Amino acid sequence: MKRRTLLLGSVLVAAGCAKNGGSPGGDTSTLNVGQVSNSIAFLPFYIAEQKKLFEGVTLGERPRLGTGAKVAAALQSGSIDVAGSVMTDAFNLYKTNDQTRVIGSLVNTYYLDIVAGATMPTAGDTAPVADRIAALKGKKIGITGPGSGTEALVKYLFKKGGMDATKDAELVNLGSDASAALGALSQRRVDALSFPQPVGQLAVAAGAGRLYISVAAGDVPEIKSATHGVILTTQSVLDAKSDAVAAFLRGIAKAEALVHSDATGTGELLSGYQETMKPETVQSLVPILQQEIPESPLPPEEGYTASATFHQATGLITEVPPYSTIVPTTWINSALA
Repeated sequence: MKRRTLLLGSVLVAAGCAKNGGSPGGDTSTLNVGQVSNSIAFLPFYIAEQKKLFEGVTLGERPRLGTGAKVAAALQSGSIDVAGSVMTDAFNLYKTNDQTRVIGSLVNTYYLDIVAGATMPTAGDTAPVADRIAALKGKKIGITGPGSGTEALVKYLFKKGGMDATKDAELVNLGSDASAALGALSQRRVDALSFPQPVGQLAVAAGAGRLYISVAAGDVPEIKSATHGVILTTQSVLDAKSDAVAAFLRGIAKAEALVHSDATGTGELLSGYQETMKPETVQSLVPILQQEIPESPLPPEEGYTASATFHQATGLITEVPPYSTIVPTTWINSALA
């Protein structure tokens, strides 16, 4: 496969060093919480911080890690206790660490879009989805990195169209920075992007691209309900810092409830989270967020199953960990109570 890769070797080695991950120690009331990017999925983190909803827990380091591989490495080493990431990373991490736990849902849809740039003919924008997928053959498609949810979407769509993304496209690793991705699209270094919201909306607002295939809009209905944005930790962290993690999850629950109860306030907070976003873009995103962000962080089993089926179809996983193993529902319900 033609691919421009990031130098993630050391990260991947670190991620695989320990079967059961790093063991947290020291202050059990402080959590180091990382997230892969500033995508829409992690807006509840920002809301909870800004509205001071994290009661009974102190947040330490808050890194933006950039790729799922770095999230895995940080959880494995114990440098972070909790991560905001996606189900792709949960499944990948579980392969090497069966103590991986999904303790919260942040977005209950596959919230990625294919964003077309100027090199993609606009005439195809209204064509059937199958034709739009076929038009991606031979194109340079920007993704965040290998093994990511962005790559998974491209692989799935190509397989759906009877193609192989490893042979029929050039996947260009851009990292998770939205401005870098938009720059690559506007400078025609890539023909399209597979990126999470709000990159597609930002591209439209800047005139750099347009939404081409949107799972959330119903273009790929079989994965629309797949849980994607999630909160990850490990069993060793739950054992050592259960009260702090529970307090963190309650803060997220309050933030998710605010999204559904206060559209105006959510828009104001979204403007602070995405400072370059135009007011009209914020206004268009708020109702979308109210559809995608769950009212409770308890991961739904049907969303988990849809996500697992999707990831198996892409070839990223072969065996699916049981929902009851990777999602500690009893602990989650207790924490939220």
